[in-house]
Amino acid sequence: MNAMTEHRLIMKSIEYRIRLLGCIKKAKAGHTGGSLSCVDILNVLYNCVLNISPETVHDPRRDRYIQSKGHSVEALYVVLADKGFFPDSDLDTFCRFRSPYVGHPTRKIKGIEQNTGALGHGLAFSAGAALGGKLDGLGYRVFTLLGDGELAEGSNWESMMTAAHYGLDNLTAIVDRNQLQITGRTEEVCALENLSDKFTAFGWSVREVDGHDVAALREVLSATPFSVGKPSMVIAHTIKGKGVSFMENNAQWHHGVPSDEQYESAIRELKSQMQEMGV
Repeated sequence: MNAMTEHRLIMKSIEYRIRLLGCIKKAKAGHTGGSLSCVDILNVLYNCVLNISPETVHDPRRDRYIQSKGHSVEALYVVLADKGFFPDSDLDTFCRFRSPYVGHPTRKIKGIEQNTGALGHGLAFSAGAALGGKLDGLGYRVFTLLGDGELAEGSNWESMMTAAHYGLDNLTAIVDRNQLQITGRTEEVCALENLSDKFTAFGWSVREVDGHDVAALREVLSATPFSVGKPSMVIAHTIKGKGVSFMENNAQWHHGVPSDEQYESAIRELKSQMQEMGV
């Protein structure tokens, strides 16, 4: 799993960004900014860390990934398609009538562990899955991705206390810390800082990382658990809309569909990044 080079991981992220923008454009719907901000995290998880494949989706010893920030499902669909969980052509039905590829994760899709999108529930699901693994004596790990905006939901903090109480060191939570949510900056809507101190006080072992540095992400996510007997928390500092300059750090793109001109500009910019990487 760790054999993929840093160069190839960077290229993968650009490819994923191009594909997810295509899905959003064709569907005329999607959560653009948050999908772009979490792509590098999903890239590293599925290409370097998770013990999961299309052949092992029903293996009780498989690793579990639960996307709590379910509105950014486009990024997850694109990565799962790339890993062979379903045909890439299925993505062309995203948000179409009677398509199972809806705007939030659903277990109707191969490779998706849990329905999410009701924000604040993903960590609770993940803590339950991790506890189940401990009780059953199975060696799997559970990873979950949280949006920083959803941390205002109290169920997250209940889940953090529970995970620490039961010593769930097979659980890793990752916060996509892009500092923006649909109504503006998180620190203005409902201040979160100091996040590291809060998570530590709740009994978690915490590390912070550049959420767009694939090498750093691979190193930190491969190092879990950080402390025996404690759940692990990774604060991934990201940029909403990462990769497309006019979308970056712009709350307008929390949910938005680019015009034809904007879409063409975004794809040109991403393809230019690929050329700079030597392709």
